[in-house]
Amino acid sequence: MRRLSTFLCALLCSLVIILSVPGQEILTAEKYLSMVAETYGGIKDYSAKIMVSAGKTDMYGTIIYKSPNLVRIDFTRPEEQVIAYNGDTLTVYLPEYRAVLSQTTSTNSSSAGASLASAQGLGLLRKNYNSAYTVGPDPVPLEQGSSELVIKLTLTRRSVSEGFRELRLSINPDTKLIRRIEGVTLAGDTIIFNFTDIKLNQGIGESRFAYDSPASANVYNNFLFKDSE
Repeated sequence: MRRLSTFLCALLCSLVIILSVPGQEILTAEKYLSMVAETYGGIKDYSAKIMVSAGKTDMYGTIIYKSPNLVRIDFTRPEEQVIAYNGDTLTVYLPEYRAVLSQTTSTNSSSAGASLASAQGLGLLRKNYNSAYTVGPDPVPLEQGSSELVIKLTLTRRSVSEGFRELRLSINPDTKLIRRIEGVTLAGDTIIFNFTDIKLNQGIGESRFAYDSPASANVYNNFLFKDSE
């Protein structure tokens, strides 16, 4: 009888402890991505240092963004290379070839990895990709041996029409800003976008997204696709 009394007492104490703990909502990867999108929804503009790695090639530069969809990257390596989208036209200047690639479009620019770090880009990701924690909901090192902690999400495409088969986002747990994007293309290649020294809401003017190509450069229009006749 004494053992039974002791057992019942312990059981009642356990129930009191369990019932006194308030219920905590599980923060799913989808909800976390929604929080990140909400953060970017409040950003009017930003600038950051960007590093783009593709295979053995590393490119460095500065990116500026203005809501809802203006993007420009001025590279220091390759020097003078520029990628700019002014809301109507995507322009890529390749100084090595003295070539300007131009595409008038209102949709294709959103597929670029850099513009995924925007409210519009994140909206497309939530619509077109399934999200899951890469490791778990707790912060983990950005990479092996790194002291920088991030939340990692893995996004897999819902349809074959998406340009990236898989995307991996590394997000600063304090600011909810994207630190790194790793995209796996349909061919299995990995492109990595690193964002550092992010500065928000500086009042960047729209004129900074216009690009005047060198007069000596050859211009190639509609390089992504030809307009249908």
